[in-house]
Amino acid sequence: MSAEIWHRLGEAAGGIAEPLLAPALAATAGAATPAAGIAALLARLIRPVFMEACAAERLAREALTPEDTAAALADLDAITTRNFEPGGLAGTWIGGRGFHMLAAHRVAHRLWLMGRHDLAMAWKTASAALGADIHPAARIGSRIFLDHGIGVVVGETAVIEDDCSIWHGVTLGSTLMQGGADRHPKIRRGAVIGAGATLLGNIEVGLGAVVASGSVVLASVPPFTTVAGNPARATSRYRHPYGFTA
Repeated sequence: MSAEIWHRLGEAAGGIAEPLLAPALAATAGAATPAAGIAALLARLIRPVFMEACAAERLAREALTPEDTAAALADLDAITTRNFEPGGLAGTWIGGRGFHMLAAHRVAHRLWLMGRHDLAMAWKTASAALGADIHPAARIGSRIFLDHGIGVVVGETAVIEDDCSIWHGVTLGSTLMQGGADRHPKIRRGAVIGAGATLLGNIEVGLGAVVASGSVVLASVPPFTTVAGNPARATSRYRHPYGFTA
């Protein structure tokens, strides 16, 4: 599947006629491997101040595992599929800020798992220039649709499972009153979090659940349920925007 997505991306990027974009597309979407392409893209996007661009590109390329690159390409495909704007894979590769943020996080998370915590935090700080603040320890699945992504904050012990869709301005934070190591929300597979929603504490948003825009969620949400309001409460009508089923 990853090879097929990478091939389609290369074909789509090769069809873009804009000459000013051609060199960057050749170096990124036209790279020999997905890891090399993603690393080259990130080095151009975030320009870490703590190291030269060439060193940042090498770091990302070496940090990304086959699992990471497969997840990043699955994100690329999911964002392109669920996004209602035109542009296809190449459009998402060029302008999909949510895709860029997720790819950058995958580098930071891998560095964190390797025990290189200071470097992971430095990479996260540089990546925040893209508009999101995601702790390197946060666990994020694949096929994630991070739409726009601006203003998204994801705490250290948060979990986002596969197939989730999250809009801009979402906070997955702590209450500042919970002790212990596990203090951030767990977003289960296929859940949808609307723009500007705030979810606080070690709570669970269940399988396929939908959190309406602007909601403040302080308690767990059952699977296949829509919640809305401040504080968020279950509504009488459930509809998943992408028709997700278990």
